[in-house]
Amino acid sequence: MWRISFNWRRIGTRAIRLCELTMLGKSELYALMHDLESDRVERTESTKDTDKYSEAVCAFSNDMSGHNTSGYLLIGVKNDGTLSGLKAEDKFVTIRGRLHGDGNIRPQPSFQGTLHRFGDGDVVVVEVQPSKLPPVRYKGRVWIRIGPRKANASEDQERILSEKRVSSARSFDAMPCLDSELSELATDLFVNGYRREAVDAAVIAENHRDVELQLASLRFFDLKNGCPTNAGILLFGINPLGWMPGAYVQFLRIHGTTLADTVHPEKVVSGDLGSMLRQLDDLLIAYIDSSPVAVSVLKEETSANYPRIAVRELLLNAVLHRDYQSSAPIRFYWFDDRIEIQSPGGLYGEVTAENFPRQNSYRNPVIAEAMKTLGYVNRYGRGVVAAREAMASSGLPELEFVFDPGYFLVTLRGK
Repeated sequence: MWRISFNWRRIGTRAIRLCELTMLGKSELYALMHDLESDRVERTESTKDTDKYSEAVCAFSNDMSGHNTSGYLLIGVKNDGTLSGLKAEDKFVTIRGRLHGDGNIRPQPSFQGTLHRFGDGDVVVVEVQPSKLPPVRYKGRVWIRIGPRKANASEDQERILSEKRVSSARSFDAMPCLDSELSELATDLFVNGYRREAVDAAVIAENHRDVELQLASLRFFDLKNGCPTNAGILLFGINPLGWMPGAYVQFLRIHGTTLADTVHPEKVVSGDLGSMLRQLDDLLIAYIDSSPVAVSVLKEETSANYPRIAVRELLLNAVLHRDYQSSAPIRFYWFDDRIEIQSPGGLYGEVTAENFPRQNSYRNPVIAEAMKTLGYVNRYGRGVVAAREAMASSGLPELEFVFDPGYFLVTLRGK
């Protein structure tokens, strides 16, 4: 019986698992397999049903019963608690890749896998920790456990989950923006835009809750304090800078190589987060430097000095991971020979200079979920990697990073 940490490398077309192993006892697993009425256990014979896995992980993350302890998905176990005969070496599912990489479970769950081998078959145990930011959704629906079965949460159950979050929320974006009011939000941005992307259409059609409860279910309103959360202000605030004065991007196009050289244009990108992200896209389209390259005697094409995807991913990374408690803006400075993107707040959580960017840790998990919902993040943890790949494929120097306790700086060198 072995505990497995999910680290991966690829050899040819086959994924090979790199494991850290510690012993686990059989007795606990036997008890889980045969506890047929428990709301902390789900069994499945399927090795391919990603929806079933994801719904189970979502339900355990929500911890509707308030156990404040792990739930378990047992892959390779029949409904009656007996083994299905799974042979893990033949059909071992890539749990982390299926559940964690696509971002369909929001906010991201915390789970680990354990492989147990028996003579009559193997069992993959997915242990899921209760979320600190419920309600957790899979493809726009909130799943919970009700005794031995799972179900979609009712409106009252979603409210209970939202209220549970208050005592455990630790990230700044999930905390209440005290002294603010619902009137500080442009609720039409939420109702007519964001909600359609975040919540399943059938759930919206059945929804009879007021807008405060709907916002709270997505971590944008704090029911206990009767005010928006910091994420709510950032996403839908009429004037986010009135509450978080550093929540903007300062763009300078510097014609030279030092800050003493001529600046034109200079722009401030601000507003609600969706508006800011659209403005940044417009900036890249309008101001990315390019030059004509002859491809034949009669034809020229435009070649960008920097791959747009690299600059964009690094800007998105800065917006996602910055410290919103700081009064300093994100600085996007475009010199003749380089681009510098500096964001307030150093490396966060488990991320260090040594394990960056392999390790992910989110200072702003609610904002991370929102950027995924808005379509600005395709896969969590891929931004810096994608930027590096784009720079390399364009024949440009490697990205340069400065890790300071107070800020994060990345430099792109041009041709």
